[in-house]
This record gives sequence, C-alpha cells and structure tokens, in this order.
Amino acid sequence: MDSPGYNCFVDRDKMDASIQDLGPKELSCTELQELKQLARQGYWAQSHALRGKVYQRLIRDIPCRTVTPDASVYSDIVGKIVGKHSSSSLPFPEFVDNTQVPTYCLNTRGEGAVRKILLCIANQFPDISFCPALPAVVALLLHYSIDEAECFEKACRILACNDPSKKLIDQSFLAFESSCMTFGDLVNKYCQAAHKLMVAVSEDVLQVYSDWQRWLFGELPLNYFARVFDVFLVEGYKVLYRVALAILKFFHKVRAGQPLESDNVKQDIRMFVKDIAKTVSPEKLLEKAFAIRLFSRKEIQLLQMANEKALKQKGITVKQKRQFVHLAVHAENFHSEIVSVKEMRDIWSWIPERFALCQPLLLFSSMQHGYSLTRFYFQCEGHEPTLLLIKTTQKEVCGAYLSTDWSERNKFGGKLGFFGTGECFVFRLQPEVQRYEWVVIKHPELTRPTSFKSSETAATSSLLSHSVPPDPADRLSPFLAARHFNLPSKTESMFMAGGNDCLIIGGGGGQALYIDGDLNRGRTGHCDTFNNQPLCSENFLISAVEAWGFQDPDTQ
Repeated sequence: MDSPGYNCFVDRDKMDASIQDLGPKELSCTELQELKQLARQGYWAQSHALRGKVYQRLIRDIPCRTVTPDASVYSDIVGKIVGKHSSSSLPFPEFVDNTQVPTYCLNTRGEGAVRKILLCIANQFPDISFCPALPAVVALLLHYSIDEAECFEKACRILACNDPSKKLIDQSFLAFESSCMTFGDLVNKYCQAAHKLMVAVSEDVLQVYSDWQRWLFGELPLNYFARVFDVFLVEGYKVLYRVALAILKFFHKVRAGQPLESDNVKQDIRMFVKDIAKTVSPEKLLEKAFAIRLFSRKEIQLLQMANEKALKQKGITVKQKRQFVHLAVHAENFHSEIVSVKEMRDIWSWIPERFALCQPLLLFSSMQHGYSLTRFYFQCEGHEPTLLLIKTTQKEVCGAYLSTDWSERNKFGGKLGFFGTGECFVFRLQPEVQRYEWVVIKHPELTRPTSFKSSETAATSSLLSHSVPPDPADRLSPFLAARHFNLPSKTESMFMAGGNDCLIIGGGGGQALYIDGDLNRGRTGHCDTFNNQPLCSENFLISAVEAWGFQDPDTQ
C-alpha cells in the first residue's frame, strides 16, 4: 500500500482490505495488439505502481494539441483560481452539470483536489461546455498521480487529444446527447431482450439510455471502473459502449421475470451497477463486453454523425457554447484573395466542432505559389483537414471542406481513387450561400432497407415508438432503421480524389468539382455524394485557388 499509486489523497481505511500490490512491476511491450490483450486481461490491475506507470505512458502517447496545459501551468494558476476559498467550499464548473462526483475512496483532501483541478481545467479549456464524465476521470487519476499538478496534466492531455479517429471524452452537450442516442441505437440492435424489458417498464426509454455514461463514470465501483479505464486508454471510446451494453445485458438477466424494486427503472439500473459486485466480477463484465460483435469504429462514427445531425435539425444544442467559433477568425491576422473575414467566419460555423477554435492557416495560394496542382499537393500534404476555396473569372466563389490529408491519394499507386470521410462537404458563397453535406447524412433514408417505404414507416419501427409521445420520438437517430449502413452503391461515399492531371470532389453520375492540373479550368455539376446543384457556372475559368489548414490556437 506504500506504492506511488496510494498517496496523500486516498483514505486507506475506505480501500478494500483485500487489495494487495501483488502484480507485475514492469511492462515491456510496445505493440498495440499486445497492449490490448494485457489491458483486457487485467495485467496491471493488481499492481498499483505498475498501473500508475502504464497510465503515465498511455496518456503521454495521446496525440495532443502542440501546446497543452501541463503541471507547471497548474502551479501557476491554481492559487489565482482557488484564492482563499477552502477546497471543500469550491464550486464545480458549469460543464459538470451538477453531476454527483464519485469519491473513489478519496479522503477530504482528495475530494477538494478534484474540485481545484476541475476549476483549473475550466480555466484552460473555455470551449468545454458539457463534460459530466470528467469528475470521475480526475478522481481516478488522483490515485495514480504524485500530486494535483500531475493529475491536472494527465486530464488535460486526455481532453486535448487532436486525433479525429481517437474519440475520448464528450466535451459538449451535442456530443453527449448524440452519444446517448447512439447507445440507444446499439441497445436496440445488440440487446433486444433488454430493450423489450425497458420498453415494458419505463415511460421514456431514451431517458433510461441517456444515463449510460453515469453507469460507467459514477456508479461503477472503483475497481470495476479502473479496469474499464485501463482498456479505454488503449482502445478508445468504443470500449465504453461495449461495457454499458454488457451492464444492460446482466441487468436484464438478473431482473427478467422479477418485479422491479421501484417504479423508476433508471434508478434500479443505477443501484444494480453500484452493487454489481453481488452479480458479476470485473473479469466477467469485460468478457461479456468483448463478446459483443459490435459495429466497426467507422460505422459507429457514421451513426454518431447522423445523430448529431438529427439533434442540430431539432435545435437541441442549447448547452453548446458554439459562440466561441467567432473567436477563431481574427480580422487583423486574416487575408484572402477570395473571401472576406465575414465569409470565412460563415464557413467556420460549418466545420466540425473540434476544429472550431482553430485559426485558419493559409497553406496554398495560386497568387503566391503559382497555378500548379503538383505544388498544391506539396503545400497541403501533412495537413488534415483542409479547406479549398475557388474564385472564378466571373467572380463566383465556391469550395469544399476536405476531411482527409491529400497524401492519402498516394495509396492508389498513381491511379485516381476516392478517399475521405462523411464530414466532407461542398459549398458556394457567391452569388449566393449554399452548403451541401454528404447525402447519407442529409438523406438517411438511403440506408434503410427497401421494406421501409417511407420515413413514417421507419419511425414506427424505431427505438421509442412503443412508449414515447410523438415529440421525443422525433429526436431519434435517422439511422435507427439501418441494418449495417449498407448503401445501394459506392457513389454515395466518393468524397475526394487527386491525380497528377486533375482534382475531383464528389462523384457518382457527375462531380461536384473538377479542377485540371494547371488550376486553370474547372467544371461543376450534380454528384451523388452531395446531391448538390452546380456550385458555379458549370464550366468555369479559375481566377484564384486557395487551400487553408487549421492551426491550433495554442501554437500561435
């Protein structure tokens, strides 16, 4: 119990007396697959010192913004933020949303340290608007940190992850709410028996499923949550869905055929999770979780995007501080031959939220670098995402947001091949403003089996149609009726392609944008990917081309 994992923040009397530091002392493997197996098997779970070392290593390796607040920043700001208040009287940041903070056997000093660290994080991450999972993460990390500053640094690295393929913690109300909807979709597909029970005993199934993160980040006992967190740091967000589905399966197994203890199934599940040790061990919980043959990470990402789109269309983003987007384009540092500051700000309001605080960074300008597609690729490679702007000789302005590094084109061995993701979109600014998103997000009925003859038919088969009044049902995922996100053809996912002779955005029966190798001529028309109208004159001459990247505000 004297290892670095147990320090001045822990009440040892509250810790389980059976916990012994008997595990291995070192971890030598570096391969991801081996790490995944060791994490799932609980290799470092019985060694507090080793778990601390592993956390340090895994969190250190998270790809982050160039400048991320570290321990020295905490030392500089904590006194100013806390002031003369006692730790126990400190308020929680608004983004915690009155979440009950788990103590995880922390003593009074440890509980106060959680409050101080959360307030300092709020100071350094003003873009976080909703993050109820964070208190549990900070409370756990305190067990494996030598002081508050080190715990702060670890939490900041998790929050500052800038790898778009490595989602970690929801930091906005929109992301949180869409995750809850996504979990509901996954329950409907992978836990049908449990779903039927939920429909039978609850008035609002979505409200039950919206509690899924609390099961993990709050109700799970410390030794269970730590095991989940071990795997989460290695494998990412998908692990959370797996474990929550497993919890629901076990709840159904225990409660099926038995009367529920109260009229509130939401509270019953919370109590079940809190007392889960009576039913299942951490090993059995994880074993069940990884036995579920879940959607691929890409398919879950598509589902999440569709849910976010559905929420935006309903205006359910009230807790999201989207106004910060207007801070990103500063007039004094911005100059473009194609768009004004106001127009760039309009474009910035369309981009994915995780890039909204970045500054536009000019990567390529035909006025500076010449009219060469080869030079365009050279300037843009290594940057992801990018923004393409085109001005025609008729003073029309159009462009595209492109999610993927142009270097991906090299994987096709010189042949023209499409790549990119569903976050790509095309737009026009002059003579009028119009944006065209990926057709699958705009028209999710394309993913529905042919047996669904209308959106109304699909809605009646949806997650909550058995139990929820019409208005809440309107918030359901547009992918709810999809089986495996099968599209009728590949044309709906032809996002971007680049060769030596041309650049193409969108495909299938036409192209949203085609630009020749000299950046001199182009054409635009309807394409299946974005279901767009021509973005300008169908055949046009180019006056100027620009490509913009996204510069982290911490690097300026």
